[in-house]
Amino acid sequence: MDQIQAMRVFIRIAELESFSRAAEDLNLPRATVSTTLKRLEQRLGVRLFLRTTRQVKITDEGKIYYQRCLQLISALEESDALFAHHKNQPAGIVRIDMPHSLARVMVIPALPGFYQRYPQMTLSVSANDNAINLLDQGVDCVVRAWPSEDDNLQSRHLADLKQITCASPEYLAKFGIPETPEDLAGHQAVGYFFAHQRADSHLEFVTGGKVVKRQLPDKLTVSGADAYVAAAKAGFGLIQASELAMAQELEKGELVEVLHQHLPPPMPLYIMYSPGRFLAPRIRVLLDWLIALFSSPVQPDNQKAIPGKIVD
Repeated sequence: MDQIQAMRVFIRIAELESFSRAAEDLNLPRATVSTTLKRLEQRLGVRLFLRTTRQVKITDEGKIYYQRCLQLISALEESDALFAHHKNQPAGIVRIDMPHSLARVMVIPALPGFYQRYPQMTLSVSANDNAINLLDQGVDCVVRAWPSEDDNLQSRHLADLKQITCASPEYLAKFGIPETPEDLAGHQAVGYFFAHQRADSHLEFVTGGKVVKRQLPDKLTVSGADAYVAAAKAGFGLIQASELAMAQELEKGELVEVLHQHLPPPMPLYIMYSPGRFLAPRIRVLLDWLIALFSSPVQPDNQKAIPGKIVD
């Protein structure tokens, strides 16, 4: 097996953490995958994986080699695409991870247009609100509401989404309708926590060009956007999230927007991926499509368009 193919085999083992799954994904015999990896390690003089009967874990040397392989394979695919793009459609699978609400409300409903334009592409979309490791999870790119702190990732600002404050009609009937942040005394908020952060139930408002925080008591703390919205609908307190994510609940009257004149800061969205001089065509077309999608997002029926600002 040639060196380029050996690199592809190594990449899939690293991403899937399994020889069997890599062999199935590449449509190769498992014995071929094992032999290829063994010869690659012998040629490099390092161990790329620690293997037990239960798991395959990449080594520190393997992580370094993985990044270089991604760059080299991407450069090769990009070079081929320079001459083939006029007659060949981008093809292959792209694995992307994004927040639940973004996948449910905006991206997945727009995918028929993507597939009509790129019929040979396949997307694997995982919905997750917590930070993930691209290598550990075997994904090509992630969309998050914060920039990457990992120097090994390229981060690009996609858009700023309008955020609002809202609560259920039952909650507002009990606690009253606040008109300014100063009216929040006696109110409560739904707490929210990420897997890597402690719980927080403060609300934020832009006042006079500055961000003002209001810490409120909470009776319920959740993780995940769907649980956050569900808690608000059940009357557990005020929440703040993108208007886009709560469009359906607002339309049905399950949630009511308050503090219209005191909006939270916009929610920034970033897309992160492994760096390299070149991006594989299959990843590049997805990035370009997402940028276009967020530049003029299409809203559900009877909803106003929510402006998104593209920043390079």
